[in-house]
Amino acid sequence: MAKTLEELITRRFQDVAVTGDGEINTAEFLEAAEGVVKMFDLLDSAAFYPVKSDMTTNIEKVRAKSLSGPDPARYDTLQKIVRAEAQAGDRTATQGLLWLKRGLELTAMALKRSLETPAEELAESFTLAYNNTLKQFHGFIVKKMFGVAMMACPTRAVFFDKIGGNREGEREELLAWVNALQSLLNELNIFYAKGAYDKGL
Repeated sequence: MAKTLEELITRRFQDVAVTGDGEINTAEFLEAAEGVVKMFDLLDSAAFYPVKSDMTTNIEKVRAKSLSGPDPARYDTLQKIVRAEAQAGDRTATQGLLWLKRGLELTAMALKRSLETPAEELAESFTLAYNNTLKQFHGFIVKKMFGVAMMACPTRAVFFDKIGGNREGEREELLAWVNALQSLLNELNIFYAKGAYDKGL
């Protein structure tokens, strides 16, 4: 029997450690973000390939930075990585996290909308989410590519069946997962905005 999303995820966004002042644990956040990639793998749809590919690349950029250097604590939060790169000048991981954040925002918005709007097909949920998140950062060609990709989304019924969302209580779990993700993204959005860390990226 094929595994559900809940069975594939090794760490939920609810379980990512956040300090009292909003510092997000790097390793735990990246592990949780890989759960989104696993969701797209589970769906096995060409519609999500651009987002999945971009997320995977950016997860690796941030992870590579977090594992560099002799002191494991130096980059143990996402914010430490960004602050360190701002001082050093090489902002590879900062840019990777920025684009990972944007891809996760698309996913969170689309899933939340789909979970709360039962009559809406997945293609519409993802298209509206794309228009409100990634679209503003894309050029003409990429916009067209994403537009075509979003129209290739599986039906709502197929989507929720594959990720296990039709089981008793599963949609509530999915919504909690999405809300926890959005809470982490809100912390990162505030952090990036305060430090203008997205400037020039």
